[in-house]
Amino acid sequence: MRKIGIIGGMTSESTILYYRILNELATKKYGPKHSAKLLINSMDFGVISKLQTQGNWDQLNDIISEAAQDLEKAGASCILIGANTMHLCQPYAQQKVSIPIIHIASATAKAIINKGISKVGLLGTKYTMEKDFYESVLKENDIETIIPNEKDREIIHRVIYEELAFGELKESSKQQYLEIIQSLKANGAEGVILGCTEIPLLIQPSDVNIPLFNTTEIHARTGFEFSTK
Repeated sequence: MRKIGIIGGMTSESTILYYRILNELATKKYGPKHSAKLLINSMDFGVISKLQTQGNWDQLNDIISEAAQDLEKAGASCILIGANTMHLCQPYAQQKVSIPIIHIASATAKAIINKGISKVGLLGTKYTMEKDFYESVLKENDIETIIPNEKDREIIHRVIYEELAFGELKESSKQQYLEIIQSLKANGAEGVILGCTEIPLLIQPSDVNIPLFNTTEIHARTGFEFSTK
């Protein structure tokens, strides 16, 4: 297995998920006592969140690019940006390194295609739901995206930044998310993308009667498969 680089800390809760999933995959492939070869470059989410709110994506591009370059120098074979929203910086950062920065939306699109689904709902931060970096990748793969209405987008975003980012899981928020998922299904969604790496902390496949695409798991698995081929 070659080393996988992770740009983490966005948030620490999702980085923990990446770490756990990748080590579980290594144990399953290589046997007990084996673990994944990982390099984690952890960002300060307080700084990242402030720049997001300011709309300062130029500086965010620089931060993610520098983090990617550090991981490449440290020997990573590929890089995973451990946050859906921060894939807004992936195209710029990819130009600064020679190793692949695996795009979470591209990996998710492949998983959706494998399920034979062509129309999906998308949950995530307001940046993920309202900017086209996710939807455009899905469209390239002939997948139609359904976005929640404005009120529901505000609920989803607030819960992510005020609760899930701190590992806080509220039953009331879970019920709101489940209602939004049912609304997406009623509007024709055949599956739903959990397009924020913290959402799987709150919503599990057993909670709903529609396929869920856990982008954290899909992304981690794609990175693992790349590093072990």
